[in-house]
Parts: sequence; C-alpha cells; structure tokens
Amino acid sequence: MTDTEALRPDTATEDVIEVLLHQHEMVKSTFAEVLSAPPAWRQEPFDRLRALLAMHETAEEMVLRPRTRSIGAEDVAEMRNSEEKAATEVLAELEKMGPEDARFLELLTQLHQDVLTHAAAEEAMEFPRIRMEVPLDEREAMGRRLLVVEKTGPTHPHTSTAGSTGRSWVLGPFASMVDHVRDAFSTGDDR
Repeated sequence: MTDTEALRPDTATEDVIEVLLHQHEMVKSTFAEVLSAPPAWRQEPFDRLRALLAMHETAEEMVLRPRTRSIGAEDVAEMRNSEEKAATEVLAELEKMGPEDARFLELLTQLHQDVLTHAAAEEAMEFPRIRMEVPLDEREAMGRRLLVVEKTGPTHPHTSTAGSTGRSWVLGPFASMVDHVRDAFSTGDDR
C-alpha cells in the first residue's frame, strides 16, 4: 500500500496544486517500475500504483473538481472526471486479470498513456485556472483536505463511484473501509 506521507511534497506548502503535481510525478515513476518489471515481479509495484491512482483520483473528484466547477470551468471538471472514470474501469480490469496475464502489459501501456494525457490536461487546463482564481490560503486548505481524503480513501478502483463527486461522497467511505480490510488480509497486516 502507498505510504500516505509520501503523497505530500517535501516542501512546506500544502497548496493543492503542488500536492497534485508531486503525486503526478509519483504516478509516473510507479508506472515506470511496473512497466520495467518482469511479469513475476509486477504485482507489488502494480499494487502500489493501483492504490495511488485510486486514492488520487477519488481525492481529485471530491476536493478539486467541485472547486473547478465553482470557478466556471464545468466543462473542464466533467472532462477530467470522465477520463478518470475510464481509467478506473481499465484499472479494475487490470486488477482482475493480474500481471502475468498475456494482455496485462498491453492494457497497462495504454492506461499509462491515458493517465499521462489526463495529467497533462489537468496541468494545462485545470491547475492554472485554480491557481489564478483560488487564493493560496484556500488552496492550502484544499491540499490538507485532499491528503485526508487520500489517507482514508479507497485503495482499489471502484467503477460505481468513478467520475461522480456525489457518489464518491456517499459510497466512498464504505468502499474505503472494505478496501482497507481487504488490503490487511491480502498482506497479512494485523494492525
């Protein structure tokens, strides 16, 4: 599972944009680990990638997207949520098939490209608008909320909540609880 402290940048800022940019770099490096690992060694880095993406996307939907909508960028928010929903569906399919499946690498490679395209769109269209329209103290409060959501959020893809802020708020806590129990049993963690 992803260490939630690693989700925060090393700098003192909690600006939601800086936190998300740091996490984009984490996603890129974790994808590289999974893609370069031999099939028998892909499970552990894939589990970290899966948890990171599930937490990151849920937190964006719950914390960032409502603010993006409120500054008049409804179309940007909807497009990013739609992309995240599609990625969640692919991530769930990858999780079911497992890293030794012959189709895994092909599907993971496509997901990697889609996630890079999605992150670039956020960085070009959404983040600059938030920086311009939302004061720093509010962005820092958003960053703190985002990290709390990630710490307590789901660690597996949930297609029933993907792309919907409302469903994430209603179903997210239950999904998160199920995921954390599931993770504890799969790793032998008895905390």
